[in-house]
Amino acid sequence: MKIKQLLKNRTFIGIACIVLSILLFFGIGPMLLGQSAKQIQITRVSKSIPKNTKITDDMLETVKIGGYNLPSDVVQNRTNIVGKYSNMQMLPGDYILKSKLSAKPLGADEYLTKLDGKKVAVSISIKSFAAGLSGKLETGDIISLVAANYGDMKETIMPANLQYVKVLAATTETGNDSDRSSLQKDKNSTSEKDNLPSTLTLLVTPEQAKSLVDYETNGILHASLVYRGSNGNAQKFLDIQDKYLKEESTTNEQ
Repeated sequence: MKIKQLLKNRTFIGIACIVLSILLFFGIGPMLLGQSAKQIQITRVSKSIPKNTKITDDMLETVKIGGYNLPSDVVQNRTNIVGKYSNMQMLPGDYILKSKLSAKPLGADEYLTKLDGKKVAVSISIKSFAAGLSGKLETGDIISLVAANYGDMKETIMPANLQYVKVLAATTETGNDSDRSSLQKDKNSTSEKDNLPSTLTLLVTPEQAKSLVDYETNGILHASLVYRGSNGNAQKFLDIQDKYLKEESTTNEQ
């Protein structure tokens, strides 16, 4: 009863709030400020680093910053960064996270050695500059395929089974992946055109591969960019596509 009476007493509640605020101000507040003021030394980007670039020491800088709320996967030591490859573009001032680094350069070869039969690699032709997103596609991009001028009716369709597809490589006529040729142009090329992609190698299921061949043979395939970024987020799109393909397969079997 006494507790209930106290809770109804506005004076008591007011005093309790004041005491609680004092405890927060003089207790938890200084602790948080101390964590924020604590300086730690990290390595971050000092100049723009394109995707799939071997990171050198001159691209980095060492700075001291407040350690509060720093991402847990920040790579602080530059010896763990120099010599690695960038999974994505990094800009000056960016923290270097583990997910942004790769021990090997990105490229189709990395994926070709991991094929297990559930997914296959298939190449399609880029029949025009616009069809291949003006030469901007890169390894790891998630794209949607659009089939133009398809079939007897010359339709333009967006196949649901090709809504989210992963690019393994964009390859030039000379056989070089454009990711690599963008960093070091083919010495044997005679013009800038030689360094533009002429084919896309895609990671798909066998059924998707059949569809791609059909659409390319009987129409003109165009690629539209859906996502470019971390592998984790890219996988979310592929999971949605895999779910659709599984449901479509189940429906066809019934």
